[in-house]
Amino acid sequence: MIGLLGKTWPRYLIVSAISLGVDVSVFLALLGAGTPSLAASAGGYCTGIVAHWLLSSRAVFSARVAAPGAPRARQQAMFLASAVAGLAVTQSVMASFALLDLDPRLAKLVAIPLSFQLGYVLRRRVVFA
Repeated sequence: MIGLLGKTWPRYLIVSAISLGVDVSVFLALLGAGTPSLAASAGGYCTGIVAHWLLSSRAVFSARVAAPGAPRARQQAMFLASAVAGLAVTQSVMASFALLDLDPRLAKLVAIPLSFQLGYVLRRRVVFA
């Protein structure tokens, strides 16, 4: 299994856990302040994704970070696109739970593994390929 996932997987898990902590903390703070669940979810996710770029580009995929200039800007744009894909998954789950009048914290728990796996696959195979 390690051969399939490579050495990036354990580092990616650590970076993701830290970024998830940022995401969920912001989400819960915004939710607690009365922010609607979709906006709180988006705010948390966006804050977490900034942390994820900073950490993953330095600790997970550092050997694959593009040179400064146009190549790095392109890579950052692809990373942003992968984040938007994860945000779309998260917001879809959040909206579905909201329509059913279910707890947004439960929705977040359902969305996390879905957006996590999508993000990893896109970043490993496209962004930092």
